[in-house]
Amino acid sequence: MPLLDPTLWQDGPTLTGGDAPVVEPATGRTLATIGLAAPGDVAEAAVRARAAQRDWARTTHPERAGVLRRAGDLFAAHAEELREWLVRESGSIPGKADFELHVAAQECYEAAALASRPTGQVLPSEAPRLSFTRRVPSGVVGVVAPFNAPLILSIRSVAPALALGNAVLLKPDRRTAVCGGLALAAVFAAAGLPDGLLHVLPGGAETGAAVVADPRVRVVSFTGSTAAGRSVAELAGRHLTRAHLELGGNSALVVLRDADVGAAVAQASWGSFFHQGQICMTAGRHLVHASLYDEYVERLAVRAEALAVGDPYREKVHLGPLIDRAQVERVHALVEASTARGAKLVAGGTHRDLFYRPTVLAGAGDDTPAYAEEVFGPVAPVRSFATEDEAVELASAGPYGLSLGIVTRDAARGLDLADRIPTGIAHVNDQTVNDEAVAPFGGLGASGTGARFGGEANLDAFTELRWTTTRSTPAGHPF
Repeated sequence: MPLLDPTLWQDGPTLTGGDAPVVEPATGRTLATIGLAAPGDVAEAAVRARAAQRDWARTTHPERAGVLRRAGDLFAAHAEELREWLVRESGSIPGKADFELHVAAQECYEAAALASRPTGQVLPSEAPRLSFTRRVPSGVVGVVAPFNAPLILSIRSVAPALALGNAVLLKPDRRTAVCGGLALAAVFAAAGLPDGLLHVLPGGAETGAAVVADPRVRVVSFTGSTAAGRSVAELAGRHLTRAHLELGGNSALVVLRDADVGAAVAQASWGSFFHQGQICMTAGRHLVHASLYDEYVERLAVRAEALAVGDPYREKVHLGPLIDRAQVERVHALVEASTARGAKLVAGGTHRDLFYRPTVLAGAGDDTPAYAEEVFGPVAPVRSFATEDEAVELASAGPYGLSLGIVTRDAARGLDLADRIPTGIAHVNDQTVNDEAVAPFGGLGASGTGARFGGEANLDAFTELRWTTTRSTPAGHPF
């Protein structure tokens, strides 16, 4: 029996923002119609969420954990159906969709374990009393998620927030409202989550702003561009709302002199071209030792030219479409501006409809737009360096600090180099795009407000630390 029924999404009874098509980017076809949330719908959902959350917070941890475990099982049981939505709605190749489904299930299982984690400690006190801290739910959590990995980037906030006793307002990107929003609602409803605890509010920036500004929302978890994240942080600050921001990146892949070029190119291709480069951790700057540079560029270009680009639902391809026309135009403008500034186009640089060829730019420098900026497309700018000190300087430059990859035959040397480059994530002998439900995730600088997601980070994100004391008899006036 299907988990998702598109006929139930039309003319949603509680959403007043009008109807919108669910578009398949590979073909332009309309897959379904959904209702959009207007800003006024957010307030109504927040009222319902706050009322439902009070009872949910009082449920036992085995009850909450049971819902999360069943949700994880449902992502596996309905993988075929959900995979089709991820492929068709978000332009994912099937392997990427399967990875999202795997991570979604793992996020639910890890969240289930959070429900029974130790939540406080006994404190010493000068007074004759028991003094202790404990973690209590924040209340209503707002989650604003993007289009690029819609299932993962929603579930990694939704699952732990629910497990810890909160209600959630989820605002997915309207372009991926099914696999980033309605699919989660269907899974949790089937898993037995009580009504009123998870509200899916597809919409635009104004709907997201309403989530951040609602007085009942205590915490906002935002994933998206740095520009949008700054606006969220500013609005959250005005309303004294805690904001956890996972933002953009322009991550460096550093290939040291002793690296195996073939292995490095295989990693580089994945790091730059996976999901058409529409990943915040994408390898956006390839820094290669001068002695390997020419061979690296040549082999990366050959690999890029060999990759198949097309409709991931109807063809066996390595890359699917970019999400929409605006993204194609932005990527192509950055490539053209880069060649105008002197970078050499050695592969790609062309597109058909929303299908952009994997692109390699040699001779990148500080003034190469596709090197200096986050592209969010399948573009690999390559630059050489002469010394490790120069590599550190180049990798550390710029406003972002999300992920880092270092390729070397000497793992200890790689770890030492990683310690000199400030990022939230570092991988030695791997490229920059990695994710696990158990791992903290977050960046520095323009990449966000630090590590979030995974274990202790989720406890900090979605609970409040409360101090409590109790005495055997009432205290008298102290003086």
